[in-house]
Amino acid sequence: MKIKINHTSLSDEELLQIAQTAESQDALGQLYTRYVPLVYGLCLKYLQRQEDAEDAVMQIYEEISMKIKKYSIANFRTWLYSVAKNHCLQLLRKSSFVFTEEFNPQVVESEPFLHLLDSEQDENREKALNYCIGILPKEQKMCIHHFFFDEHSYADIVALTGYALNQVKSYIQNGKRNLKNCIEKALNL
Repeated sequence: MKIKINHTSLSDEELLQIAQTAESQDALGQLYTRYVPLVYGLCLKYLQRQEDAEDAVMQIYEEISMKIKKYSIANFRTWLYSVAKNHCLQLLRKSSFVFTEEFNPQVVESEPFLHLLDSEQDENREKALNYCIGILPKEQKMCIHHFFFDEHSYADIVALTGYALNQVKSYIQNGKRNLKNCIEKALNL
């Protein structure tokens, strides 16, 4: 005959010890129940939707039931908060991985620079452009070449180079600025 222990009168530390050593989920269930409002509030803060927060509360219980015996936990509340926060952040990363921002390259690329790459350039301007492209940092040079000369999109350049989208944008923008300054200096404008 198994004797059922009344877990409600035990402290967090006692319940944690039982949950880590016993096969029964009763102690962990009782311990987790004490912190469900905290976990739910945290999940709602991060996930913004009631249904998602409720699902996360259940997923976190499953997660901690697998992890609790693997870790040395000094303070259950702090550990649980950390696990819950990380769980929510992972959900957010997974859901926001799709890049939905649209942009028009003509809005990003300014008109004064585009004339530097026109086909009707004079010889001095072309020499200055070739020289200045040659002294750009390799990342900027590569992105400028792909974007303006090969007419690749930002997404194509990301695929070709392995750089992140923000890096590609930055390399092109900085490369344009550096080219403009270098050409103006070379032509004494």
